[in-house]
Amino acid sequence: MNQPDIKYLFEPRSVAVIGASATPGKIGYLVMDNIISSGFKGEVYPINPKGGEVLGKKVYNSVCDIEGDVDIAVITVPAKLVLAAVTECAKKHVKFIPIITSGFSEVGERELEKEIVRVANEGGSRVLGPNIFGIYSAGAPVNATFGPKVEKVGNVAIITQSGALGIAMIGKAGVDNLGLSTIVSVGNKSDIDEVDLLEYLIKDDKTRTILMYMEGVHNGPKFVETLRKVTKIKPVVVLKSGRSKRGAMAAASHTGSLAGTDEVFDAVMKQCGVIRADTIQEAFDWCKFLGNAPVPKGENCVIVTNGGGVGVMCTDACEKYNIKLFDDQEMLKREFTPMTPAFGSTKNPVDITGQAKA
Repeated sequence: MNQPDIKYLFEPRSVAVIGASATPGKIGYLVMDNIISSGFKGEVYPINPKGGEVLGKKVYNSVCDIEGDVDIAVITVPAKLVLAAVTECAKKHVKFIPIITSGFSEVGERELEKEIVRVANEGGSRVLGPNIFGIYSAGAPVNATFGPKVEKVGNVAIITQSGALGIAMIGKAGVDNLGLSTIVSVGNKSDIDEVDLLEYLIKDDKTRTILMYMEGVHNGPKFVETLRKVTKIKPVVVLKSGRSKRGAMAAASHTGSLAGTDEVFDAVMKQCGVIRADTIQEAFDWCKFLGNAPVPKGENCVIVTNGGGVGVMCTDACEKYNIKLFDDQEMLKREFTPMTPAFGSTKNPVDITGQAKA
C-alpha cells in the first residue's frame, strides 16, 4: 500500500491512545492528559477494553470501533499485547503508530519487532519506535508523550533516539528558555527513522534548527544524501554517543543500535556540513545561537571588543576554525575611529576600549 504523508505524524487531525487509563500516573493516563492539555483541536480517542471514560472522553473497546479516520494511534499496552494492537491499527488503516512500549529489539526480540512492522506496513501504517516516549509537535499542536509539558514553542526541532534523554531535553529546554517546534522520540527505529523525519522538517516553516541525538545509523547512504540536502537550507546539530568501545556496546543494548566507527561518522558529518556537539549543553548552545542568528552574507569577519585580550583570543579561534578576518584597514579606520579613543585600535580585532560609549 502507499505510505501515508509524513505531515500527518506532525499535524494529526485525530489521535487514539491504546491502553488509555483513568489512573493518574499510568503512562496511558499521562499521554491522554498531555494531548488534551496541549490544546489539540482534533479528535481524541481513548482505547481500553474496560470501557468507561478517561478525562471526559468516551473509551472505545478497539480502534476499529471508531467511526472516523485515525491519523495517530499511540500504543502504551504491555509488549505481549502490542502485536494484536498493531494488527487492529492496520485493519483500521491508521496512518502512524507510535509505540511507547519497550521490550523488543533492545532486549533481543528482533523477530517480534520485524513482525510488528510487517503487519503495520501491510495495512498502510508506519511505526514510530518502539521504545519511545512519544512525539510533541507545535504544528498541531499536540503533545502525545508521557513526558513533561513543553514550556515554550520555538524554532528548534529535536529528534532523539533515547526516550529518557528526550524527556530530560524537554525539561532543560524549559530551564534554558529554548523554544521547541517539535521533539520526536525514534527509539529502536524499526520503521521510521531520521531520514523520514528530516523530509518533513526541511519544509516545516516552524523549524529553523534541527538537533539530533543518535546512537547508530541504519541506512547510511540515504542518511548522508538527506543530510546534505537539509544542511543547505537549515543548520543541523548532532549529538552522537557510542564513541568509545564500551559506549558502543551500551548503545547496542539500549536501542539495539550498532554505533559504528566514530572516526568515520565524524568525517561524514563534516562532509555533510553538520555541526557535531560533545555535550547536551553544547548542543543547546548551538541551537540557541543558530535559531536566532541570521545566516552570514559573506565570509569576512570583524571582531569588535572592549578588551584587547578577548580580541586576541577570538583572533586565535578564528584562525583555528578558518574564519577569514576582514582586512581593509582604510574602511575599518573610517568606520570605527568616531567611537574609538586614541589609545584603542581600529585594526581587526577592533578594540574600542573600556571607555567606549553605548
